Amino acid sequence: MHDATSAAACDPPLHTLESHAMTTPADTPATDSRKDSLIEYPSRFPIKVMGTNANGFVQAVTELARRFDPEFDAATIELRDSRAGNYLGVTITVTATSREQLDDLYRALSSHPMVKVVL
Repeated sequence: MHDATSAAACDPPLHTLESHAMTTPADTPATDSRKDSLIEYPSRFPIKVMGTNANGFVQAVTELARRFDPEFDAATIELRDSRAGNYLGVTITVTATSREQLDDLYRALSSHPMVKVVL
């Protein structure tokens, strides 16, 4: 049988818990993201974008690709309809110059209202 005094005796004092502060990413030194990446920049990087098979979808994806890769060649786009034809897979291949560029492109594509999935 444990009473309140014996349970309290087992708990460490509050001041010892406070001295074990957790470190956050902000506490750690910044590293060069190029060293942490498996991708060598610049490189050709394919991105699959899936959305509803609607007028303007391919054009919207193309415009976003060109915003982040001004030399994007729309002739390299690959299209694949879903089995029922309701969705369209669009594969774009951009010249990736940095992790930040790819992250920004993924965010822009993912937030577009016609886009369902970005891989």
